[in-house]
Amino acid sequence: MPSLQHIRRKITSVKSTQKITKAMKMVAAAKLKRAQDRILSARPYAQKMATVLKSLTRGVNRDLHPLLRRPAVRKIELLVITADRGLCGAFNANILRRAQEFVREKREAGLEVRISVIGRKARDFFRRRDIESRKTWVQIFDRLNFAHGAEIGQDMIAQYSEGAFDELYLLYNEFKSVMQQRITIEKLFPIEPPEAAEAMTGSYLYEPDESAVLVQLLPKYIEIQVFRALLESAAGELGARMTAMDAATRNAGELIRKMTLVYNKTRQAVITKELMDIVGGAEAMRGG
Repeated sequence: MPSLQHIRRKITSVKSTQKITKAMKMVAAAKLKRAQDRILSARPYAQKMATVLKSLTRGVNRDLHPLLRRPAVRKIELLVITADRGLCGAFNANILRRAQEFVREKREAGLEVRISVIGRKARDFFRRRDIESRKTWVQIFDRLNFAHGAEIGQDMIAQYSEGAFDELYLLYNEFKSVMQQRITIEKLFPIEPPEAAEAMTGSYLYEPDESAVLVQLLPKYIEIQVFRALLESAAGELGARMTAMDAATRNAGELIRKMTLVYNKTRQAVITKELMDIVGGAEAMRGG
């Protein structure tokens, strides 16, 4: 039977952990509202820009810009977006598991796959497995702004324009709700024209010409889509952390309740034993 002191120490330890998980839940909840507002504001703009830009490129000469050209696919780059910190349930593990599956599928198809990562968890995961990442960005989510999306987008555009890879895929958690994030793999470029059912009706007049318009719009489109994926991941991480810390706090409370019950039973058994010893000693003295 464990000693009373040992049980008291365990209860104190769990109570301290519960305070930490409760505080982390409250911090995540406070940050989540702003992150949720940002993604809900950015998402319609990014989606509409994607629709308009794909429609604009429907009938143009695809050799006008590198992002429109469709070379034979031999090399692929996968941009994996995770969090910098843990304690957010399966948020990071699900992304990293899907990344491994994607790489395996493409390599089995005879394609070369390179990886770039955003987030310390992805960096450490691939580093432990001796998988080299071409480019790494960490510690950006606490101060996330459009400049980060622009920097990452420009790097990817430069690599693609130089022929370093033939397709770029984004892998991230799309924010659905506080309780739900959806793993999303999205091909960013080359930019594909829309299906006939998706194409916007009407024709366009380009001023000064198609090439000048595309040179301005296409890089901006890529930067915005990368920034949107970062916002999705940031909001999803906070939602996952809030949910995980809420569950941890409730589990700690249940564990404290069970250990307190064990403590009271153990204490009662100790008191009963001491009373029996006293009664036994008194009987022995009376008998003597």
